[in-house]
Amino acid sequence: EIRVFYSTTTSVEESVLNPESYSLSQNYPNPFNPVTTISYQLPKPAFVNLAVYNVTGQLIETLTNEQKNVGYYQVVWNAGTVGSGLYFYRIEAGEYTKSMKCVVIK
Repeated sequence: EIRVFYSTTTSVEESVLNPESYSLSQNYPNPFNPVTTISYQLPKPAFVNLAVYNVTGQLIETLTNEQKNVGYYQVVWNAGTVGSGLYFYRIEAGEYTKSMKCVVIK
């Protein structure tokens, strides 16, 4: 009996896909106490300002305020110093601007 075996070599290359569009995701978890994660993506390099505001529009905290390269990013917000309530986080990156709501429950 003759058995024939074929052997092939495969290579695994790490594929890094760049985002195709700007995006700001809903924070997770939401509602939260006291830590949450905010994700965003950039299709091209941009100066990024990501900040948190209360319902009256007062700046609570700036989470990111710097030049960023293309890619996927996560920022952790520790809301331990603020009270329970509704807050807004806003990103400004190049020509992209978006705001989202989040809720702190203590």
